[in-house]
Amino acid sequence: METQISIRDKGIGGVKGEKVNKTAILLIATLASFLTPFMGTSLNVALPTISSELTVNAILLSWITTAFFLTSAMFAVPFGKIADIYGMKKIFTYGIVILTVASFLAAVATSAEFLIITRVVQGIGSAMIFVTGLAIITSIFPSKERGKAIGINITAVYVGLVMGPVLGGFLTQYLGWRSIFCFVVPLGLLVIALVLWKMNGKEWAACKGEKLDYWGSLLYILMLALILIGFSNITGTLGMTMVILGIVGFIGFVIWELKVENPVLEIKLFLNNRMFAFSNLATLISYMGLFAVGFLLSLYLQFIKGFDPNVTGLILVVQTAFMVIISPFAGRLSDKFDSGKLASLGMGIITIGLLIFAIITAETSVYVIILGLAILGIGVGIFSAPNTHTIMGSVERKYFGLASATVSTMRLLGQTFGMGLILAIFAVYVGAVQFNSQNYPELLTSIQVAFSISVILSIIAVFASLARNRK
Repeated sequence: METQISIRDKGIGGVKGEKVNKTAILLIATLASFLTPFMGTSLNVALPTISSELTVNAILLSWITTAFFLTSAMFAVPFGKIADIYGMKKIFTYGIVILTVASFLAAVATSAEFLIITRVVQGIGSAMIFVTGLAIITSIFPSKERGKAIGINITAVYVGLVMGPVLGGFLTQYLGWRSIFCFVVPLGLLVIALVLWKMNGKEWAACKGEKLDYWGSLLYILMLALILIGFSNITGTLGMTMVILGIVGFIGFVIWELKVENPVLEIKLFLNNRMFAFSNLATLISYMGLFAVGFLLSLYLQFIKGFDPNVTGLILVVQTAFMVIISPFAGRLSDKFDSGKLASLGMGIITIGLLIFAIITAETSVYVIILGLAILGIGVGIFSAPNTHTIMGSVERKYFGLASATVSTMRLLGQTFGMGLILAIFAVYVGAVQFNSQNYPELLTSIQVAFSISVILSIIAVFASLARNRK
């Protein structure tokens, strides 16, 4: 693989004629891609401990996770457009700074409410990282090397997912849950230093000079907030009203974006590009079904099985370990074979893994849990890199920032809707109370219902993935 590429020769916004070190920039984007998944999976393991220390009920505990993904989803597309206009490196750097500061504040949180606020700020910073890292990689790597580069980047995401349960469990058990946030701070500072050293003077702005669609951005943020917050309270009248208003807002957003000159989201890409539309739909639905796994199994293994955080982390790492092993190979295969068909195969394997957890009981052997996690890891590893490669390869270069933002948004929306489902299920079966031995049967029922829904969603995602290849 070449280590340098001329910005001038490839027509990428930047310093005229300057050589870009592809390897260095891939390293920076890869380190940044490690941070946010690490934060998500490590905190899942710590949730029972946080619940006990801060006296948090089941619904509020779920919001510690949901708040992060909600704000990330809300701001991903607007920041993707802002990055295209004002520069990807600038937004990427601001995102790292915000995430690092918010992590420090989370480490000193004294209440669940303040912790949720810091998670909101972390979500904003993460959105800025999500939408720019992949777009920068796609911009500097030619098509023949892009699949491999994306595979490496996604591998970093999975390394974060792997290290999360292991380190999170270890840190929580021996140093307390706050040490998870403390661990992120020096890593964030390292990425900031590397950006200033290796990316100083370089910039990517494919839509420089365009005006930002402020009204479209505001409508997008409000629409998502109404739908996602309402969805998490769907059992109440207020929640149902918010969802209806959000749907009306979504319709208005689509109409506005089709009419405005420089839309924040190019709706026509979904209408005119079948490959782009169905690949993103597969991403959305798959993450709705998948995100429940780490959160629910962490509760299951600690509350129902009685494992400590350290052992729980070691068990959960099985899924992400297989992701790390499989993903680079899947990325390379997507450079040579039909990436859409590879992604469909992966989604089918994911369905089998989720089916195992849908029939889980209090007596289920830990070895069955490990088998299910291994199958899931193989499936996700085969699905993710080829699916992302398909999306990024289906659009013109000027849409790379938008496509990157859309991929991240579909993932975040899927995760947020997945948590919304869990919140709704907990509201029905457990209620706004702390988990204890008296309501463990209700917790187990909630887990079984959630995984059953995940299986259905995964089957739908298989058909969505296959549909992209039809003429």
